[in-house]
Amino acid sequence: MNVPHYIGFDIHKKSIQYCVKTADGAIVREGRLSAERAVLVQWALTLTEPWQGAMEATLFSGWVYDTLKPYAAQLNMAHPLMMKAIGASKKKSDRIDARKIADMVRCNWLPVCYVAPAEMRELRRLLRYRNLVVRQAVRMKNKIAGLLMEVGEPYNKRRLHGKKYFDELLGNLEETPESVKHLLRLSRGVLVLFESIQMQLLQRLREEPKLRERVRRLQSIGGVGEVMALVWALEIVDPHRFSSIGQAQSYCGLTTALKSSANKEQRGPISKQRNAHLQTTLIEIAKLAPRWNPQLAALHARELERGHRNRATLAVARKLVAYLLAVDKSGQPFQVRGEAGVEAGTEAETKAVA
Repeated sequence: MNVPHYIGFDIHKKSIQYCVKTADGAIVREGRLSAERAVLVQWALTLTEPWQGAMEATLFSGWVYDTLKPYAAQLNMAHPLMMKAIGASKKKSDRIDARKIADMVRCNWLPVCYVAPAEMRELRRLLRYRNLVVRQAVRMKNKIAGLLMEVGEPYNKRRLHGKKYFDELLGNLEETPESVKHLLRLSRGVLVLFESIQMQLLQRLREEPKLRERVRRLQSIGGVGEVMALVWALEIVDPHRFSSIGQAQSYCGLTTALKSSANKEQRGPISKQRNAHLQTTLIEIAKLAPRWNPQLAALHARELERGHRNRATLAVARKLVAYLLAVDKSGQPFQVRGEAGVEAGTEAETKAVA
């Protein structure tokens, strides 16, 4: 895009360094702004020429991106890992970083990353918070069991967190110190609160019109439940940004690192460059999905014959990604086709899954 000015932003919690350059690299203006919406809007209104800008993707970049986007001819978010590789230097400062980002924009060298629409990011924030609450609830359940084990009190593991059983158990703790009983009551109260919060968040996502039909289609895949469908929909957002199943599997953290040089290839462990939320959910679902999906059960059995349970789980997770991507792209419910048991959507997508 040919515009008069190119701007690089270096984002921090309390300040934003910017640099405005022309197409030939001359600096028009640069400076530092307070990280406040009103300040950013006032500054953007002073820009009389059309401009194209970019910033590195960080924890603080989302709201800055949303604030400045209406004033820019084009605004991009840069991939942080790629930025490190391109912009490596002995000297590093906010001013230098802003200048480098501006140069990458004007020379079209910027490693752009996908930015989901603001409304989808809002829903994704709710889902991630719900996942945090669930993890904390699990820790609290473990703590309750740990307190009972510390004082040597027997309990029924399967029924421990049921309200009726817990109340009966608490009433029968005769030799347990009062401090432990108090902690058990507090822990139970916190656990009930966590369960209430996560159910409220889940209900809020269920009622979202933009997700309802999409989640229903994804749940047509055997073994894919509501939470898995929500995680996929809100973390992937647009399935068409992946041109192949391999790209989607890599994004989900289900592929190994590859080093190739002089006609030699070396495979490493599963790459750490991934969407951690998707990876965790897919691995957990892959352990259970074969119980409800005959195709996944057959795949899991074949991989188990090779003698490695973790690789079997990983193979199921990869196949789940193929199924989810095919259903999501085609807009068709999951369907088993033919004896091979390959599924989903349009003919082209079915061949891709196969």
